[in-house]
Amino acid sequence: MAKITMFKGYQGEPPFPKPREKVLPNVVSAQDGVPVKYPDCEGIGVRVVHPANPKAPAENLGLVMFYIPPHVVLEPGSHHTEECYVVMRGKGVMTLAGEKVDVQEGTFIHLPPWCEHGIENTGNETMEVLICTSPPNP
Repeated sequence: MAKITMFKGYQGEPPFPKPREKVLPNVVSAQDGVPVKYPDCEGIGVRVVHPANPKAPAENLGLVMFYIPPHVVLEPGSHHTEECYVVMRGKGVMTLAGEKVDVQEGTFIHLPPWCEHGIENTGNETMEVLICTSPPNP
């Protein structure tokens, strides 16, 4: 079992000052997002928190719900952004740095910049994957 560590807040000067007025959150659902199609893939993404979504216009973060029908593949590729995939529903296989890895609901995958990755839904239901990207993709 992992050792529990003590949470430490952010240290040092923030990169920009705290505003004087109250900062309001953006509370949204996937239905409030902006649909996006990935090249050569029959899955569909929804930009829930993203600069392209006026209802949750993040500057330094992208949250996309990716819906992958059964037997659909997003071919492996890589890019300079850091990402985290969280499998919310379904099961499949991810290609990670050339290796096939089984994933299922509850699996977290951290992708450092330039780590090759792709995903295939090997199940019988639509796979739902939450993708967090920093910085957000265009």
